[in-house]
Amino acid sequence: MDQTIRYVAIGDSFSEGIGDTGPVPLPGWTGRLASGLAAQTGAEVQYANLAVRGRLLAGVLDGQLDAALALDPAPTLVTFCAGGNDLLRPRFDPAALAGRLGQEIERVLARGIRFALLSPADPSARMPLGSLINHRGDAWADALDDLAARLDLPFVDVSRDAHLGRAEFWSDDRLHMNATGHQRVADLALHAVADGPAPVVPTPPGAARTRVSEELRYYRQHVLPWVGRRVTRRSSGDGRSATFPTWTPVPPTA
Repeated sequence: MDQTIRYVAIGDSFSEGIGDTGPVPLPGWTGRLASGLAAQTGAEVQYANLAVRGRLLAGVLDGQLDAALALDPAPTLVTFCAGGNDLLRPRFDPAALAGRLGQEIERVLARGIRFALLSPADPSARMPLGSLINHRGDAWADALDDLAARLDLPFVDVSRDAHLGRAEFWSDDRLHMNATGHQRVADLALHAVADGPAPVVPTPPGAARTRVSEELRYYRQHVLPWVGRRVTRRSSGDGRSATFPTWTPVPPTA
């Protein structure tokens, strides 16, 4: 009997692993989860990551999911984390998005493939329009939670984790997590998907002051380019493809 875990991630920049510059063989929370699965289960693990930054939920389902199901051999586990780009759009309907997602998940489950859901990380604490992002993020997390309960799926509510809103988990752009943030999400996912150990509660850092010059540099380097893409209807993922489009062996742990 084949005991190999074949894990494929689909989603947007969060699942692609943007912001993780840590010295690990497979970066991003998905790659770190793959490594954690190998260590936790002792099984052979194959990993693929079809996530691409900037993708809306429809793009993930229409393109990446079919590609994931077409992998040979077929996957045994799929993780989905998307919707963060949708909630930044003027028209955001979490019920409609969850309805479409549920239909696709049922198609996956019918093939005997495990499916896990994660809510997007919530960058609203230090972002422009933070209250709007937070409100919509909660609505999307609620919709995902309800969907996971209905279909009996593992669910990690990343957006409402009690610790991940703190600055030390985020990269300089404040929109993507750094290596520390990705590792915490991987630990949360391993606990939910493979009954891994409960993640350690991180120690709060000391208070840090934000200088006006730092804020101006942040807006110039990160916010203005993002606004420019919205105005011109471009995406940070235009022209990009998946980082691990085929099965990649996960290095054994020491």
